[in-house]
Amino acid sequence: MKIKPSILPALLAFFLLTGCAGMGVGNVSDAPSTTPTAAVDLNASPSPTIVWFPPTATWTPFPTPIVTPTIERRPGLGTQTFSDDFSDPSSWQGAKPQGDGSNSIIVNRNRLTLAVNAPPVSLFSLNNKLQLTNFAAEINVSVNRCAGADAYGMLFRAAGNQNAYRYILACNGKLRVERLQAGKIVILQDWLPSGDAPTGAPATVTLGVWTAGVELRFFLNGRFQLAVVDPVFHNGTLGLYVNSSSPAGMNISFSDLAIYAVSYVSPTPSATPRKTATPTRTPKP
Repeated sequence: MKIKPSILPALLAFFLLTGCAGMGVGNVSDAPSTTPTAAVDLNASPSPTIVWFPPTATWTPFPTPIVTPTIERRPGLGTQTFSDDFSDPSSWQGAKPQGDGSNSIIVNRNRLTLAVNAPPVSLFSLNNKLQLTNFAAEINVSVNRCAGADAYGMLFRAAGNQNAYRYILACNGKLRVERLQAGKIVILQDWLPSGDAPTGAPATVTLGVWTAGVELRFFLNGRFQLAVVDPVFHNGTLGLYVNSSSPAGMNISFSDLAIYAVSYVSPTPSATPRKTATPTRTPKP
């Protein structure tokens, strides 16, 4: 087919336009990306370095506990040297095999009973056979009737009822240590509450004393209560004691007395009492 010369210019213009369109001139999809780039803060601190394997604290072993020895509260305790089952009334001053309903000291059924039925009064009974210096003693006590400030206990290193040490318990759960000298009371340890001391009746308790030279130590139910230092009395017998002013009176029984030898010398003996002594009057019947 022959192309007329008259239309050649028009065809040439058509092909030129078509070619430019095919080459993608002005195609938005082929334009380079214009996504904005995040700004970099030149003053920002650098990111911390990641420690992938952090160090662990050095293991420190627990300190080895120091074991301190238990304090021996009755050092030098030896063999048993005496016991009394309270079967013989003649061993105790003023004792009878039975009471008469008044104030009485009774040795019967293997126990010594101090019965106060007409208060106020103090009763005591000393053993006729003992002469003790350094010793330890224990005795069981049955509190049958007891109230308020009424008191009971043990006399030791006694030379009669006017000179002796007294370890006494009150019916309100307190204890006291005193020296009875020429009929006057010198307080070595004033009233002190104790969880081992019975309050009221009925109740039971074991009295204990330990003596060596000027040192006197006191126990209830085998547990240490207190210690005093006093240089006045060095030896004597042992006795039992009650003091009652309550209207109902009191009734206390003692049994199973055991006495042990003590071989001990205090490392730091003192010639003065631990506490300032306070003299008082002896209660009168």
